[in-house]
Amino acid sequence: MRFAPFFLVAALLLAAAVRDGVDRWVAHTELPDLLVDTSVQVVDRDGNLLRAYTVDDGLWRMGSGLDAVDSGYIDMLVAYEDQRFWSHAGVDPWAVLRALGQAAWNGEVVSGGSTLTMQVARLLEDSGTGAWRGKLRQVRVALALEKTLSKEEILALYLAHAPFGGNLEGVRAATLAWFGKEPHRLTPAQAALLVALPQSPNGRRPDRHPKAATEARERVLQRAVVAGVLTEEAVSAALVTPVPNQRRAFPSLAPHMADRVVAERPEAIVHQVTLSRDLQISLEQLAAKALSGLEDRVSIAMVVADHHSGEVLASVGSAGFSDGDHRQGFVDMTQAKRSPGSTLKPLVYGLSFDQGLAHPETLITDAPVRFGTYAPQNFDGRFRGELRVREALAQSLNLPVVLLTDEIGPANLMAAMRKAGAAPEVPGGVAGLAVALGGVGLSLEELVQLYAVIPQGGMAQDLRWRSGEETSLKQRVMSRSAAWHLGDILSGIAPPKGALRNGLAYKTGTSYGHRDTWAIGFDGQHVAGVWIGRPDGTPVPGAFGAEVAAPVLFEVFQRIAPDLTPLGPPPPETLIVSTGQLPEPLRKFRGRDALFEKPEDALTVAFPPDGATLEGNNSEVILKVKNGALPFTVLANGAPVVQQSRMREMMVPLAGKGSATVTVIDAKGASDRVTFWVD
Repeated sequence: MRFAPFFLVAALLLAAAVRDGVDRWVAHTELPDLLVDTSVQVVDRDGNLLRAYTVDDGLWRMGSGLDAVDSGYIDMLVAYEDQRFWSHAGVDPWAVLRALGQAAWNGEVVSGGSTLTMQVARLLEDSGTGAWRGKLRQVRVALALEKTLSKEEILALYLAHAPFGGNLEGVRAATLAWFGKEPHRLTPAQAALLVALPQSPNGRRPDRHPKAATEARERVLQRAVVAGVLTEEAVSAALVTPVPNQRRAFPSLAPHMADRVVAERPEAIVHQVTLSRDLQISLEQLAAKALSGLEDRVSIAMVVADHHSGEVLASVGSAGFSDGDHRQGFVDMTQAKRSPGSTLKPLVYGLSFDQGLAHPETLITDAPVRFGTYAPQNFDGRFRGELRVREALAQSLNLPVVLLTDEIGPANLMAAMRKAGAAPEVPGGVAGLAVALGGVGLSLEELVQLYAVIPQGGMAQDLRWRSGEETSLKQRVMSRSAAWHLGDILSGIAPPKGALRNGLAYKTGTSYGHRDTWAIGFDGQHVAGVWIGRPDGTPVPGAFGAEVAAPVLFEVFQRIAPDLTPLGPPPPETLIVSTGQLPEPLRKFRGRDALFEKPEDALTVAFPPDGATLEGNNSEVILKVKNGALPFTVLANGAPVVQQSRMREMMVPLAGKGSATVTVIDAKGASDRVTFWVD
């Protein structure tokens, strides 16, 4: 018995030596890389997933912290896989003894002794499960992980790396693929399936092996009852829930915008943008609907922004990102430079108001006009004569806006576009009068940014699509009163057929040859734009912005909100008067360099010639009228002298010698006049 203390001391020393040796063995463990690639994600303003990308090896591997995963799933996982996870040091001796005893009793392996930490070690190194060398390596790495990381960090590694069938890794990828939802709230049936899948991820895939998946899920549920994680009632309900019969596609919303932000910052893993997922989904559905019935190869693009903050809320680059050559859906048409047609006209009028060239009630002439060799025409080839500026803009007439552009100067118009944040491109690099009619390249996003100037009282700011970024300093493009006048005119334009007359301020445009159709509009909160055309620039015969793009724009605003936000009241300095109350220089506009020409069929006083000197009887003169609609009314020096005449030649009484001005007015209101001298 006297040797007993000696053996006890020897045993203690041996145990200490073994412990120290194990500690040194663990301390010298070379751990695998804990920072592996995870899928790049683009999320919306509220953190909802818009699009994700596979990692280089083609896996969907999406990390997720414990706080983002349903706690019931965590409890079920620990209860089934590793009941003493929170207390052991990486290896559970009792689980090992239990596994050995069951194997000896049954003659085969019934359960494994691997802890969750050991499973993490295996997943990190992709080591096998059966060979003793591999198992020993897992033990060593598991012990080292427990020395290095917290239990929560180890569990987070499992949640990121566990396989769930096919190319799915991590619980978040699994819940998105199998249930179409984030993992923060799971049913007991869903949680149990996720616990069962990693043990045999391909053999238990619910879309291919539903029976095996159902049986494995049932075993997890029964274990959860024994562990006190679930009640019998909850398990009964879960057992009758079918397993998923197909794998869901990962979200691929706003694919053009997503590619754009990822390309800007390729080093980032998560990109948060200002888009709203619900609005994005709605507008992508609208895009597909809008193209039904249109010609082949026609595409569509839409942009919606909050013009107060400059945040882009939705961006649709095409109707289908994967349409291939059919509609060239891979082309982001929110960024493509195209001819804006008539959509630049409001900017011309706003600048004209600011420069004192015109007022909405100013009279302006819509008649044939020539600037050197340039002779613009209205879209329909007709002329309206004299009308108010507000009517010229509302009717989108070409000749009045070219007259104003000639006064402003094309260079100043280009400068205003740049001040608004656009980067216009002009063929040949030199801007001419045709810029006002669409002879310039602008993108849809730039046009939306340009139109945001109007409801913002003439102030411009850059649109932004990345959350957390500050907008650039605002700068003034036009005065508050000019901007208000534009909003007042554009909100009075009749809506397209079938749309509500809700006061949406909008303008349409059609580029030369029907290559592009546009509709841009705004209310007191939002600004939006629609483009429809072919990405390759070929014509879409018969397509007009008012008929094709405008109805889509009105539906866009219905999907933003049922009711429009009203535009603001006029600023105090706004001049709201009739034509007759305007200062004399503003009552009528006539271009200083324009040479007006009459169409061939216009009402014309053929005789006497304008500026002629007539001799003979000074009490009356013969008058000859060409064209025009009968009957005629004739004024001599402003006084009516002939009424309801159906003759194209007539004698007109005069007051006597001297200057005389004779005006002829036909049944449609067209007029012509001559001034001559009676000797």
